[in-house]
Amino acid sequence: MLNNNPQQVAVIGAGIIGICSALQLQRAGFAVTLFDQHGLAQGCSKGNAGHFATEQVFPLAERALLKSLPAMLFNPLGPLRIDWRYALKASPWFWQFVKNMRTAKYQAHTRALQALNTQAIEAYERLVSDYNLSHLITKKGSLLTFETTSLVNIKQVLARYQSAGVKVRLLNQAQIQQLEPSLSKAVNYALLFSEVAHSVDPHWLCINLAEQFSVLGGQFCQQQVSAIKPQQQGYHILCGAQHYVADKVVVAAGAWSDRLITPLGYDVPLDTERGYHCMLDIKHGLSRPVASAERSFIMTPMSQGLRIAGSVEFAGVDKPMNNKRALALIPHANALLSQGAASSTLSSTWMGCRPSLPDSLPVIGEAPLHPNLYFAFGHQHLGLTQGAITAELIAALCLKQTPAINLQPYSISRFSAQATCS
Repeated sequence: MLNNNPQQVAVIGAGIIGICSALQLQRAGFAVTLFDQHGLAQGCSKGNAGHFATEQVFPLAERALLKSLPAMLFNPLGPLRIDWRYALKASPWFWQFVKNMRTAKYQAHTRALQALNTQAIEAYERLVSDYNLSHLITKKGSLLTFETTSLVNIKQVLARYQSAGVKVRLLNQAQIQQLEPSLSKAVNYALLFSEVAHSVDPHWLCINLAEQFSVLGGQFCQQQVSAIKPQQQGYHILCGAQHYVADKVVVAAGAWSDRLITPLGYDVPLDTERGYHCMLDIKHGLSRPVASAERSFIMTPMSQGLRIAGSVEFAGVDKPMNNKRALALIPHANALLSQGAASSTLSSTWMGCRPSLPDSLPVIGEAPLHPNLYFAFGHQHLGLTQGAITAELIAALCLKQTPAINLQPYSISRFSAQATCS
């Protein structure tokens, strides 16, 4: 068992959210144990696109999606797939997703995403600068490319980002070729997001942060947490036949978080958007992430090659990966790169479960019914982006300080009538 001096904190989930939170809490003077049955950063934190996507301030639940939804669903290898065997189970999630398209909700959720993303990269800079890890975060911006979209429509997209306070400018084909000469001339226009960053190896970033956590005295326990049991003082963390005692608990278990908090009375509509990637061993020449507006995928230069990522699949957390979903990304890379991306350069494929909520916002905050129990999950496509800022907010709560951001929009109370303060 853990001793009680200093205060013991259990962080459940060793993805980027859990690792950053554990490191911040250890730095703040707590004795932290990080739990994950699979090891350090073995889920989405290992296979994400490596894109600190601070420009993504618009919720996924927007009305414009309804027009393109049928075409997406009827394309078996398109950017969105719903496994028909999972459709009934996912239907309540989608109903809430549609309800979040209402204008007032959409605008409120946009403001909430802006609040997190505006501080996201600065939070990482504060975190990595203390450990000489700044080289693992590259700030060269990112491109959103257009092949067939009209200039009128592109300017509307540009104005939308500008109105949201995102630093962006429009590039023509000549400017694109000067910036990224390895892109195909089929790309006619692009938006350059100048304040965006990427990691050349997001898994290595996690591992290095976890090493700093260990150097400071933090403990890692590779076991499955089966339950969180509230006690008169603190909590028991059950791991099979073993249990640990903690004064405070942070649930950062991604798409599996609901399994831990549902027995405590919290009803949260958490599902998983399964994402895929291919690693290509090619000399791609790219210096920044390049996304395609029409193709709904992204290419990110990494130390081990080019990562092409994208796709949203609803099929649950337990179904094996569908490798066709990953391989379907290769033709898109072929189309956007001037030299193509032959499938013979494929080195690996991957699938991970993004933890997603129907309003596109994470759950961050203290549990309304359980003092010293904290939630940090549901970051959907923005887990890497929001890892460091989430950790700062969780650390402030554990220290009983006022967080730098109003956390009301991220409260679990927005989902559960039971989860209200007594």
